[in-house]
Amino acid sequence: MKGFITVIGGVNVDISAALIAPFVQHDSIPGQVAMDCGGVARNIAHNLCLLGHSVSFVTIFGGDVFGDICRKKCEDIGLNISQSASLDHLRNGIYLCVNDQSGDMVVGVADTSIIDNLTPEFLSARMSAIHQSTAVVADANLSVETLSFLFDYSRSPVFVDAVSTTKAQRVMTALRESQSHQLFLMKLNRQEALAVTGCADEVKAAQLLLNEGVEHVLITLGAEGVYYCGHEIERHLPPIPVEVMNTTGAGDALLAGVVHGFARQMPMIDSVVVGLKAARATLMTAKSVNSELSKYLS
Repeated sequence: MKGFITVIGGVNVDISAALIAPFVQHDSIPGQVAMDCGGVARNIAHNLCLLGHSVSFVTIFGGDVFGDICRKKCEDIGLNISQSASLDHLRNGIYLCVNDQSGDMVVGVADTSIIDNLTPEFLSARMSAIHQSTAVVADANLSVETLSFLFDYSRSPVFVDAVSTTKAQRVMTALRESQSHQLFLMKLNRQEALAVTGCADEVKAAQLLLNEGVEHVLITLGAEGVYYCGHEIERHLPPIPVEVMNTTGAGDALLAGVVHGFARQMPMIDSVVVGLKAARATLMTAKSVNSELSKYLS
């Protein structure tokens, strides 16, 4: 019986700077700098653990001190990393971001080339384990070939986080190059949705994505909430009011909440509401994952 969720993607050391004075280009600005373990896929996996799920996390750790930090952190929070690997000759993924006084990101830099080693061949050796999953969640840091492989060979529904405008295009290319031309759910923001579809608004963009083979489309709209579209229902859901401390990780929590609802056999629209609650909980904390997440979903 399927009883766990597989999450496939990157794990990074997150170095974040929170400005305490207005941003001025080409200047040194007072702020606070923190370091933690992150990455889109890792954050999603962490959130799912906090929501009571058994999670198999499939990733590549670097052979440096940052890789050691991330591996220990994953073990400490209860992730099953038996299907992951460490590559001694490579540095671990690193993500650096600067957030302004309101918590919004000014700029982010992702050094995540190590994830290129999550190849179709790497996953093929682990598919017997992945097939036992209730759901498979992947981030678009994966290559086109690896995403396409997942779309074709996963026996469980695949959820994908688009990550960025550039990487969202990987998902579309993988979908078109796959044999199945099918993806269960794609989560992306408005900018990503408009960029990969060429549409003028999220409603038209979602419809195009449905026509491309995405069964469920979830488009985040920032302060306007989210737009969900499936073949049988579409709905704009406003955000849950919150005093924002930090926006990093909110989208990861949103998708984790949706997957949580799906795993609990909720209707998809109800799962999206769970995702909004998870995102709100994350916006309330300075970290990319709210360690008390479960209490906000009751």
